[in-house]
Amino acid sequence: MLSRFWKDCRGGIAPILALTAIPLVGTVGVAVDYARANAARSAFQAALDSTALMLSKTAATQSTADLETQATATINALFARPDVSNVTVTAGYSSTGGSKLTLTGNATIKTNFLGLLGYSSVPISSTAVSTWGNTRLRVALVLDNTGSMSSSGKMTALKTAAKNLLTQLKDAAVLDPDVYVSIVPFSKDVNIGNDSVDQPWLRWDLWEAENGRCSNTTYKTQSSCVSHYKTWTPASHSTWNGCLTDRDQNFDTTNTTPTTGSTLYPTEQYSSCPVSLMGLSNDWDALSNKIDAMQPAGNTNQAIGLQMGWQSLTASPFTIPAMDPNYQYKQVIILLTDGLNTEDRWYTSQSSIDTRQQKTCDNIKAADITLYTVQVNTGNDPTSTLLQNCASDSSKFFLLTSSNQIVTTFDQIGTALSNLRLAM
Repeated sequence: MLSRFWKDCRGGIAPILALTAIPLVGTVGVAVDYARANAARSAFQAALDSTALMLSKTAATQSTADLETQATATINALFARPDVSNVTVTAGYSSTGGSKLTLTGNATIKTNFLGLLGYSSVPISSTAVSTWGNTRLRVALVLDNTGSMSSSGKMTALKTAAKNLLTQLKDAAVLDPDVYVSIVPFSKDVNIGNDSVDQPWLRWDLWEAENGRCSNTTYKTQSSCVSHYKTWTPASHSTWNGCLTDRDQNFDTTNTTPTTGSTLYPTEQYSSCPVSLMGLSNDWDALSNKIDAMQPAGNTNQAIGLQMGWQSLTASPFTIPAMDPNYQYKQVIILLTDGLNTEDRWYTSQSSIDTRQQKTCDNIKAADITLYTVQVNTGNDPTSTLLQNCASDSSKFFLLTSSNQIVTTFDQIGTALSNLRLAM
């Protein structure tokens, strides 16, 4: 009977199927297990990438053991597959030339069909690298504190906007040296602080000519006193309120270190002296407190604020934190004003002051410093051609028509700066 079965052509397909069934099933099984392993590997890679991004926010402050513990817990939460086991993650963090976090993950996936061939599981592994923060930021906030900022809620909005910006920059810093900020409030003058009274970079002749006592009290200035052959006695420097006026030309448009003569900063007793400025710092509470202390008063001289903002980033008399050669540095000035220039040391003509300021703008940009300019125009003033030309490019000039826009604009600038510093 069996011989007839083999010879009967009508049943010829059956033995062929019987002989090929086992390898066919095996091949299909291998393909199924291979597809499952590939899908698991792709999902594992995605989970490891997400874990690296999450851990990058705190990697600089954690030990390797803590990083690996947190990475393993995070990837187990993101990669929950019952057929995958033995998940382990090794971590490595480096801060040379920026921040770099490397995660290497390993796991095994249980097989269904390959077990018939002696392979009960298949190993999978992936590596994720997250790099960020190769750029460090130095930002000068040059902020209008003139009398007109008291109207339309502008000063209140500016304080909110500036403090929000500080929070963004603080969050962008992984290590303390990553971000420094200076704050330069201005009106007609800037205030360096009267605790600088004994510094050699101050010039006193202009101040002494206006502040003192004549032997004949009829005469209130040195020139009128001396011209009437009386004796002028300058006031004690300790009575100075900390205000500085513009340096001699052309040092009013440069960041030259003040050493002697015309390079020195002239003191002045301006009655509407703004709150004292603050040099580069990453003391975020102190920076926030400085913003809270701002009060609007006085006339507008954008030029001196801009020059001093530049000085605060780059040169004495400010203390400039050393730059680490392993990092790139981006220096930024944000100039906000609600008014057109009205007065400086020499002029009461807007066009004359603008001409001087444009030289400062050009010098700053030539020094590869990014310059944002913000005009808060709630009073239907003309759009400032000076501020448009002063900005590094057209995308960095902002014309605002309401106080609320100060907050959104600073948020936009802060986001751009944070993305620059944390670029992956």
